Amino acid sequence: MNRKLSTYGKYFFDFYNKLDKDLQTKVDWVFELVKTVDHIPKKYFQHLENTDGLFEIRIEYESNIYRIFCFFDEGNLVILINAFQKKTQKTPKSDLELALKLKRQYFIDKKVNAENEKGNRKNNKK
Repeated sequence: MNRKLSTYGKYFFDFYNKLDKDLQTKVDWVFELVKTVDHIPKKYFQHLENTDGLFEIRIEYESNIYRIFCFFDEGNLVILINAFQKKTQKTPKSDLELALKLKRQYFIDKKVNAENEKGNRKNNKK
């Protein structure tokens, strides 16, 4: 399997840049799993029910739990959006709502960009 990871917005990097180096190394290791393993173990990657295609990358480190929201675009492209340290059993509603909002905005921006490129190609042919 060869998936590609990409980011949308600044939320993921804001989160990642605040992590200590050892935790960043663990996150990077889990990313390699997501990119290369055919069937990613649920321990590291799981679909969130009733979220219209939202997934979470799951990381445990020194008895702390971290989640990175993501979704697929065009099959093998995984878009990383926002992330948080999980402190309770339930996923914080505000983080989930932000992830859903970012996912919707990503596809709106993608459509607008495609339409703009189409228009630019048309104009360049004239």
